[in-house]
Amino acid sequence: MIHKEDNMARKGKNKEIISTTSRLVRWFFSILLLIFTSITIFVLLSTLLNSFKTKTNILNDTFGWPQAFSLDSYVEIFTKDKFGKYFFNSIILTGCGTTGCVLLAALTAFGIARYEFKGKPFLTSYFLFGMMFPIQVSVLPLFIILKKLSLLNKLPGLILVYASGISLSVYIFQKFFRTVPTALDESARLDGASELRIFAQIILPLCKPVISTVALITAVGEWNDFYMPMVLLGGKNVRTLPLAIYNYLNEFIKYMNVSFAAVMITLVPIIVIYFLFSNQLVEGITGGAVKG
Repeated sequence: MIHKEDNMARKGKNKEIISTTSRLVRWFFSILLLIFTSITIFVLLSTLLNSFKTKTNILNDTFGWPQAFSLDSYVEIFTKDKFGKYFFNSIILTGCGTTGCVLLAALTAFGIARYEFKGKPFLTSYFLFGMMFPIQVSVLPLFIILKKLSLLNKLPGLILVYASGISLSVYIFQKFFRTVPTALDESARLDGASELRIFAQIILPLCKPVISTVALITAVGEWNDFYMPMVLLGGKNVRTLPLAIYNYLNEFIKYMNVSFAAVMITLVPIIVIYFLFSNQLVEGITGGAVKG
């Protein structure tokens, strides 16, 4: 009896130690997240306030409240430069690239998840390996291909590049499609439905949260992309917003207030889209994780 009581006491102490350690770990990460969030909010707020300041006001009081709210920076950026054109370029690239990526990834993942064929393990591994290599590895081949196709320094060329970057999207879709019962496909085939109709009318409506997740992740990456447009888009008329901001930052003293305004204009669409579709994003990620 004494031996059993000692064992019980040790187990109780071990549980207390584990509980205390887990609380300390939670507190540690909570403090880290709080610090990171505070820094992010401070940077965003400073950028927003500076976008309404004059150059003199920014130099005299960088982190303070504007002496007088002014929209001159926003007016200047659209009247004295082709920022509206750059904004339109980014919308076209992001919209077309995201749409193409989602469609190609969904079709590819559907084929891998629902059918058995030779080379299926290799194809699955191919897309997994695609997530392991940085995009810089493929820049030279892409540059040569687009040049031979006369698509270098043109928006359609970069749209094709964005639409073909489907490795992560295929993985997310594939995880979800494996959770959808195959009985739905079989019953639809008995009714005479084609494979395309099964995909479009039965499978796709079930994966709206996943589509939102893939679209949001893809769109944010393409909207903020700097490296690929810098390499594949050389002309001024086909610049994107990140390239325009980079150009302003190279002459920061001259375009000081304009730079802050450009950053805010670039951030607003992503922030709005995130808050509009945040529920679908969480549902798509957690739903796939739980079911998978």
